[in-house]
Amino acid sequence: MPPVLQRLIQPPRLRSEGGLEPGRRVTWMELFFDLIFVAAVAQVGTHLRDDYSPAGLLRFSLLFVMIWWSWLGHTNFSNRFDTDDLIQRSLTALQIFLVAVMAINATGPLDGRDSAGFVAAYAAMRFVLALQYCRVRGVLRSRTLAIRYASTSAGAALLWLVSCFVAAPERFWLWALALTIDLGTPLVSTRHLIEVPHDAAHLPERYGLFSIILLGESMVAVMTGMSHQEYWSPVAASSAVLGITLVFTIWWWYFDGVEAVAERFVRSSRDAVRFHVWSYAHLPLYLGIAVAGVGVEHFITTVTRESLHRADVLILCPALALVTMALRVIGRVSSPETRRGDVAPSPDTGAAVERAPGSTSSLHHA
Repeated sequence: MPPVLQRLIQPPRLRSEGGLEPGRRVTWMELFFDLIFVAAVAQVGTHLRDDYSPAGLLRFSLLFVMIWWSWLGHTNFSNRFDTDDLIQRSLTALQIFLVAVMAINATGPLDGRDSAGFVAAYAAMRFVLALQYCRVRGVLRSRTLAIRYASTSAGAALLWLVSCFVAAPERFWLWALALTIDLGTPLVSTRHLIEVPHDAAHLPERYGLFSIILLGESMVAVMTGMSHQEYWSPVAASSAVLGITLVFTIWWWYFDGVEAVAERFVRSSRDAVRFHVWSYAHLPLYLGIAVAGVGVEHFITTVTRESLHRADVLILCPALALVTMALRVIGRVSSPETRRGDVAPSPDTGAAVERAPGSTSSLHHA
């Protein structure tokens, strides 16, 4: 291979063989990727703002799950195998384009043409992920994981794609089957968390960055609601103060209260189960934050014009309860040692940890 291509195209490798790569930090490409995905969530949220009802919530929740799962698939892959070369950056840019297509097609009803476009873009995202795993199948230690994720991602993507040409309600049955494959694959691949570990510091940092950007979008929603006020009634002012307080409280609880971004080594089956609970608990957490942000903006905007409807309260309160529950679960599966960042390494990871610049999450050094 010519020297120029050698600099542009790197051979795939497992970056987290010891569970921790000393000095690794989130790249600018990864940060840009996270930012675009949160922007897509905000775009989908505009339709929830227009239809803040149980039906609108159900529609938003499904679209949110698909956007977040697309983000998670790429994040888990890059955590283990990111080469930051021309191929990886090109595939990442393609996924950024596809999530933008998803966002602009999140306008119509679930049985309409727009939802078919949304699902088609999501299917393309899963095909790209399958291609990425095919690229690393030559890495001996991770071959079984790569083949499993490539096959399940491609199989689910095919079902998603076929559903675009099927009318409701059969379309929804195909969605349910495909979503079960997507969400269930990590659960039936638990042993790979031990055999092919993630980076114990880098992955929580990615979750933390997504969290803080999402909280920033919630703050934007509060400020948008405030900007719609022609005059400030005590109720509107109280709603604005409450919204800002909620965002700050969630931030404080997530980063300091439960130390959700502390290093997370997986050395046993019990650790793997705790990691799955920690990871999946972020789904209701993020969903609750997104719904609550839209809800607070809706409250601030409408409270001076009309009385709040009971349905509005019945959406916002469960969203906040969902955030509380998720944070409590994340705290419960974080051992005191992990939350202090003093995880005792296994024999396989000992050397890597000894070379690490510190025992705390790399987020603290960012």
